[in-house]
Amino acid sequence: MPLDPDSVAVHAGRSDLRALGVHALPIDLSTTYPFERLDDAVASLDALMGGAGPAEAGGAVYSRLWSPTVARFEAGYAEVEGAEAAVAFASGMAAITATLLAAREEGKNHVVGVRPTYGTTDRLLSSGLLGLDVTWTDAGGVAGAVRDDTALVCVETPVNPTLDLVDVAAVVEAAGAAPVCVDSTFGTPVLQHPLAQGAALVWHSATKFIGGHGDVLAGVVGCSEAWAARLRTVRILTGAVLHPDGAYLLHRGLPTLPLRVERAQATATALAARLARHAAVGRVYHPSLVDSGLVGAGRQMSGPGPMLSFEVLGPDGEADGPGAFAAAAAFLGRLRLATPAVSLGSTDTLAQHPAGLTQRAAGGAGGVASGLVRVSVGLEAEADLWDDVRQALGGAAE
Repeated sequence: MPLDPDSVAVHAGRSDLRALGVHALPIDLSTTYPFERLDDAVASLDALMGGAGPAEAGGAVYSRLWSPTVARFEAGYAEVEGAEAAVAFASGMAAITATLLAAREEGKNHVVGVRPTYGTTDRLLSSGLLGLDVTWTDAGGVAGAVRDDTALVCVETPVNPTLDLVDVAAVVEAAGAAPVCVDSTFGTPVLQHPLAQGAALVWHSATKFIGGHGDVLAGVVGCSEAWAARLRTVRILTGAVLHPDGAYLLHRGLPTLPLRVERAQATATALAARLARHAAVGRVYHPSLVDSGLVGAGRQMSGPGPMLSFEVLGPDGEADGPGAFAAAAAFLGRLRLATPAVSLGSTDTLAQHPAGLTQRAAGGAGGVASGLVRVSVGLEAEADLWDDVRQALGGAAE
């Protein structure tokens, strides 16, 4: 009988601990590994450079090629994600960059980017830095944007920072033979499984909910073993390796991932409903407020998630413009319990200004209203968070 996902998260990547005679996760900080015979080391190096794991290669050789601590986290995350394999990187952007490079094949250098997406991802694809031929479209335009030389279709859902949802299965169908990769950072492996919807790869900034404590920078890609081999080769050649300390922290966070996400989601849903009734607030962005058909039991997402955004209105009731920008800045400055900071997915609530910060990387404000505030809801009591948000809004009536 299959285990419940909560049980999987607790035990993922730990099946051999009893045989090792330990209970806590082991950590290996070695940068290099001794070899007995040069011929064996040469064979291992060649195999690892080709994307093999050490079981196939016969030895680790050097930690840029393979680390047992990183591999243990990858195995654990893959179980939680429902992926055949996983490859971890030094950051979320390193994971995205490696995927784009790994997707390139002879005669295939075209990428379809679905907007909106995270500002730095947008900037990377638009910059020409990777030498890709990029076509931008929305989710409805994927079929018309895909070509014979399309190497990858890139989509994010829920979208940062407006929490719009994209139907992954519909994008996969529209993409045809082109592989689809999904940035599921906001969705988390608890609420959303793009691979089950037909995606070839799923990305996460593991810095966020997977790490969950604001103390590790990392990215991870869930995929097939064939894709993992290509990604490992790129990681070796570019040096975008995850340090064992980071892998240890990520793996330590997996058992509490479902609990953290579900608790924060419940609070976010309650806050979204209260914000929607507040006189100082314009539009509120949270999947619980929109009947998309993609959230609920048996749907693409099992719940609406712990992220929300809302528009702080300026003095004339505008959601965009200098007055709204000043109102949003004043709101952030008055927060006492929530922390005004970028990033998300931590145990404490983080609030930030996308137009001025995260989406600015895309150029300008990235099409985001200047009064918009994004909130990553943490584990504080709902009543305490609401009191803080309400006073920061300046005492306007709910």
